[in-house]
Amino acid sequence: MTGEVSPGIRVYPSPSALTEAAADTIMKWAAEAVRDHGRFAIALSGGRTPKGLYQMLAEAGPDAFSYDRLEVFWSDERAVPPDDPESNYRLAWETWLSHVPLDPRRVHRIRGEDDPEAAAARYEEELRTALGDPPRLDLILLGIARDGHTASLFPDAPALASDRWVAAARAPAPPRWRVTFTPHLIRTALRVMVLAAGREKARAVRAALLDPPSDALPASLLRGDHVLWYLDRAAAAGLTGKPVAPLRSA
Repeated sequence: MTGEVSPGIRVYPSPSALTEAAADTIMKWAAEAVRDHGRFAIALSGGRTPKGLYQMLAEAGPDAFSYDRLEVFWSDERAVPPDDPESNYRLAWETWLSHVPLDPRRVHRIRGEDDPEAAAARYEEELRTALGDPPRLDLILLGIARDGHTASLFPDAPALASDRWVAAARAPAPPRWRVTFTPHLIRTALRVMVLAAGREKARAVRAALLDPPSDALPASLLRGDHVLWYLDRAAAAGLTGKPVAPLRSA
């Protein structure tokens, strides 16, 4: 199973093929956004698969993006300082952003070292200042964990029903506190790209794409024509032989 298996779902033979396709697509979308409205606003995520993507974007060189038109945000962050190994900011900075000609003023990190509620409120204001109200990102990158959480939206978390753009969230494992985009904000994005690689993700991917949307599986709420899933063959194993309907909003 390779290629587009349903509108919004694309499957690749390996993690490296997945990240290469995702990188090429993101660079194309960035160029389109700059031509259309003069900037490309992207929200990054943490995790193993995004790490490979960020390395590939760095290796593409300084001309891969109009870096003077790039605005970088994060879809979630752990309550740690920016130099902590658990920091999503640190991951993207070390693998991509520090290697390219990007003005630090265009890097909008979540202050994980601050009180989570204060950090969430401050990040909402930063999003509004940079992008308007409502703040509409050109692309939000997300992943999916084995328990079905995405960003720092955990099963049945209060943030799933929040009408805020950004919220503090409790995690089931350390670091306990997080700051995360809410579904309210994710739904406003021009595009959402969900990356998943590895057989350990297959059960969650299957449930997210085939079961009815549910707060018990937050990634299942990622519905709509603006959501694209990029999977490697192992993560898509549970979809083999299953009819996958277009991912319309519930």
